[in-house]
This record gives sequence, C-alpha cells and structure tokens, in this order.
Amino acid sequence: MSLKDRLNRLTGDAARPSPAGSKQETINDLRRKLDRVMNRREQNTPAHAPGPRRYATPLEDIVDGKEARTPHGTFFISRSTMNSGAVHGHARICDLGCASMEAMAFLAGSRMGQGVSAEDGLFLDTETTGLAGGTGTFPFLIGLGWFEGSSFVTCQLFARDFSEEGPMLRHLSELASDKQFLVTFNGKAFDLNLLATRFVLNRCRETLTAMPHIDLLHPCRRILAHRLENARLSTIETCVLGVERDGDVPGFEIPQRYFDWLRRRDGRLLEDVFTHNRIDIVSMASLLKYLADLVEDGDGMARGHHGDLLRLAELIQERGDCERAGRMLEALSSSHHGDVAVSARRSLSLIYKKTHRREEAAGLWQGLVASHPHDFFAVEELAKFYEHHTREWGKALQLVRRLLDEASDLSDIERTSAEYRLRRLLRKMSSE
Repeated sequence: MSLKDRLNRLTGDAARPSPAGSKQETINDLRRKLDRVMNRREQNTPAHAPGPRRYATPLEDIVDGKEARTPHGTFFISRSTMNSGAVHGHARICDLGCASMEAMAFLAGSRMGQGVSAEDGLFLDTETTGLAGGTGTFPFLIGLGWFEGSSFVTCQLFARDFSEEGPMLRHLSELASDKQFLVTFNGKAFDLNLLATRFVLNRCRETLTAMPHIDLLHPCRRILAHRLENARLSTIETCVLGVERDGDVPGFEIPQRYFDWLRRRDGRLLEDVFTHNRIDIVSMASLLKYLADLVEDGDGMARGHHGDLLRLAELIQERGDCERAGRMLEALSSSHHGDVAVSARRSLSLIYKKTHRREEAAGLWQGLVASHPHDFFAVEELAKFYEHHTREWGKALQLVRRLLDEASDLSDIERTSAEYRLRRLLRKMSSE
C-alpha cells in the first residue's frame, strides 16, 4: 500500500484515480492530508496528560539530600541521624544498639565471627517498581541504616532515572564493604535476589549475598505470628513495637509514585516514599532489639509475652538445645495463660520422653488428662506409657475407651488411631 493510500484511509477520503496534474499538485495534496492527520492527534490528546515540568518542585526542596558525584556517575543521596535520646515506638535509640551478639547469631542461624558488634551491621530495605522480581523490576530507592555509637544513621540512595542505577549500586557496594553482616525484612526472598540481579546487569561486583544475614521475617513468623493478623512489618510495628505511622503511603502506591516522578520530576511525589522507607529501616533496628532481648532473657517469665516465649522455646528445642528449652517450658507450664501452660506441658513432656525421663513425662500426661480428659495427645502418650513401659494394659484400655466413648471432636485420623490401639490392647489382654 502506498503512502497516499494510507493517508486516504487515515483521513477517510475515498480512493479515486490520481488527476493528470503536475507533481507539485500531488505533493500539496499529500501535505494537506498530513495536516489533517496531525490536527486530529492534537484534538485526541487526553486531558489528564502530565503538566509541564516548570510547575514541578525540585527533589532537593522536599527531601533533605543532595546529588552525589562519583567516578562512575551521579545519583541522589539523603542521610539523617537519630540521636541517642530519640524515641521510636516503645524504644529509645540509645538502647537499640545494645542487643546481644549471641542472640543475633541465634536469629541468623549462623556464627557472626569474633569481635563483631552491632555497629558492624547494615540494615537494608529497597523500594522497587514492583514485586515480581527478575530483570524487569527496578530498585529505585535503597535504604540503609547503621549504628554510630549511641546514634542511628539512615542513608537513602535514589536513582533519579534508570541511568543512575549503576553508580548507586557501586556506592552501595562500597558502603557494605565496611560492614560484617546484613539485617533485612524478607531480604532473603526478595531484596538480595533482586539486587544480585541488578549488580549482574550493571556489570558490578556483588558481595551482599556472601555476608552473614539476619532476615527478621523468619523469626517473626515463628515467634510472633501466633498473635498477629499477618507478619507484615507495619503490623508488627503497631502490635509489638508501639510504632504508629501517620499518613503513611500504602506500599502498593509506591511504584506508581516513581513512574509519575519520571514523567513530571516533581519531588512532592516522593516525600512520603522516602519517609516510608526511613521508618522501615529504623523499625528493623527496633525489631532486632526486641527479638534479641527475647532470646537473651527468655529464661525469665517477668519480661516478654508468654506466647512469644513459648514459640521461642519450641524454636530453641528445634535448634538442638533441649536443656535450655526445658528450663523455659518448665517456667511456662505454670503460666497464668491457660493455653500457654497446656502447650508448654505438652512440649516439655516430649523433651522428658526424648531424654528418657519417662516418669516425669508420665506425670505431665496424667495432669493433662485429669484437667482435659479428651486431650488426644495426652491420652495417646499416657496409653503408650502404660502399654509399653509399665505394661498396665487395663489402664491403657480404660483411657482409650473413655476417649472414644466421650470425645466428639476427634478427627478421622485420631479416631482411627485410637480404635487401632483399642483392638491391639484387647488382643493383648485376651492372650494372657
């Protein structure tokens, strides 16, 4: 199809034979049709198109920061310091850097090395153009934090456009080289994987993934999730740390804020995003202190939520320290929270059973059955004890029979297991 035919289609003119006029007349005809097409485009321009940039407010007037010039290029950097007397939720900043390194190593699940202190940690959180990950997700804001004495420093690296990513990542690598371990919230699954990809795409050397790493999301799920609606950092701030965000930007709005910034260059779009990211960083420091204190002082009942201590004891048991877990569970078995006390006795009985303290385990099972006759766990374990260790088959039979006759809330698996045990006990007693 010729250019003239295409223009006829765009302008709605019916195809007609070309006149036998001059070449100049044909050119003039084409120009008129082009003008008609361009006029139609101008009329169809949407009314909500971004306004001219001359009405935008510079980022430096909104966010306290400046342009960083490096040998690799430029980007925007904002740095602020919270002094020791500042308060974040229930905690003072001067107390956050006093967390036990032994407790931090437990939360990380790995050793931290000799001579490492809280000041050697680097807190990291990113704001991105989406949550999908992969090469299409761009980390436009990298929030960092660290302790300097009794103060806490936040440093935010911002790529004002895509060309500033490389210099920003290289500066991140330089800052991380002075630190010994990382602290993130969901960093293992998202932030570090994303940054590793971006380092490769920008041909930069990546060292973050080799550093010891405390991802706070995982201990929060194990220790705190039992009393929370979800394990989001904002929920933990409200329910555990005592942090109330005023006018915070919802996370789902942040990618669009950046896309709008790229079109309009208006710093007002990003003020809330920088604030949101900074609060995330400080909250991670507060959350690390809360969890580390719980791990360090877990043997005492005076401090800490009893439900949190119960989950911590179970985690300590899984990590292989049955002695310490046993001490914690012994204290929690007398908790004034009934559900905590019951769960503690169940877990403690299994530790006694594993360490061949069967008489003490049986005492716990007997107490549970006395107060909760339809407790399948306690009935099953006590019946096993009577059947296999004391060989009191009559007592075991009585327990199982009462459970099957009276308990109406047994699952199909529990009822099938109890019926099988009942038949086996009857066979043993009939063969005597």
